Amino acid sequence: MIDLLAKPIVDLLGAFGSGVIPSGGPADVIRASSRTLDTVERIGTSAVSELASAWSGPAAAAATELAGAAATSAIQLADHGTDIAAVVDRACEKVQAGVAELQAIVQSFVSIAVASAPVLATPAGQSMLITAAIEHLERALAVVGRVRGELDVHAAEITGYAAPPSVPQPAGVHPASTVPAAAASPGADPGAQFVRNFAQSVSSSAPSVMPDHASSIPTMPAAVAPNQASSPQGMSMYAPQRESAEVGTAGRGVEVALPDGSVAVAPNEQAAGAVRSALSQQGTPYVWGGNEPGRGLDCSGLTQWAYAEQGVELPRLAQEQDIGAPVDDSEVMPGDLAVWDGHVAMVIGNGQFVEAGDPVQVSEIRTTNSGMGFKGFYRPTA
Repeated sequence: MIDLLAKPIVDLLGAFGSGVIPSGGPADVIRASSRTLDTVERIGTSAVSELASAWSGPAAAAATELAGAAATSAIQLADHGTDIAAVVDRACEKVQAGVAELQAIVQSFVSIAVASAPVLATPAGQSMLITAAIEHLERALAVVGRVRGELDVHAAEITGYAAPPSVPQPAGVHPASTVPAAAASPGADPGAQFVRNFAQSVSSSAPSVMPDHASSIPTMPAAVAPNQASSPQGMSMYAPQRESAEVGTAGRGVEVALPDGSVAVAPNEQAAGAVRSALSQQGTPYVWGGNEPGRGLDCSGLTQWAYAEQGVELPRLAQEQDIGAPVDDSEVMPGDLAVWDGHVAMVIGNGQFVEAGDPVQVSEIRTTNSGMGFKGFYRPTA
């Protein structure tokens, strides 16, 4: 009876998330970019100062002005990235504090239940315990509601960083080119050319600190926000979702941050989203026939749910998920499915896939599975 009454609070704690982002996550990447911009600014400023001692005239004055603007922009971009990382840290702290409160609430109820053991066989004792369970659940729900409100504030802060600081356009650079025009002209002033290159380095560094459009700003991570029971999300949802200009011969693609800190490129946003959703279920127990995220999943239940989150329908049985386009094993990308006649796993990139073992976990890509016949790799979104 005690376990049954405590279960709603325990389940709420389990779905709440930890507030811990793994090393190499987005906040670390942003800070690294900010440090790189600081280095660019210091090197450029020092070099311009040295040139100024042996270079004068109108061109020198114009170049110095451009270098100053570029240096200021680099500092602003670095600070911009640091501020974003700080918001993520504050959000994580709020969730971690909420986790501690929920754990204390669970422990409080268990303590009351243990102390009431001598009278639990009586109607009065049972009534008292049920009342305590309801009161503790109400306290737990209040914690969840408060933390969600706090995270809404932080989400609004992130939105406020949609527009990064402006980056000065290097003089003489054609909008469609990253090569200074002066570099193509024999005898061009080497000092001016250097400063243009410095300003261009700041310009090209900007996207690593902040995406160039608001729709690319990552949403508040669901590993930080309490998970919703109907659609639990995990840490991977906070991965940057900017598009790459090219992905080899596959064309445009979408980057996905992996649990080991590396980055892979999916063929499209649906595939990338499916990978993020599947990775959010790491640690979920294997349950044959299971299709409940966060509670129990089997192999095809995991892949079917992950793609359903992106609006892509897959058949329920593993052997029937060989839909879309067949993919050669040398060309697999995140979101592709490895299908056997009794098992299915999802490629996440960099030689890995996620599958519902016991529990859901990341493994190295393989084509063997307990003697099952391997049907091949398939891209459901092709």
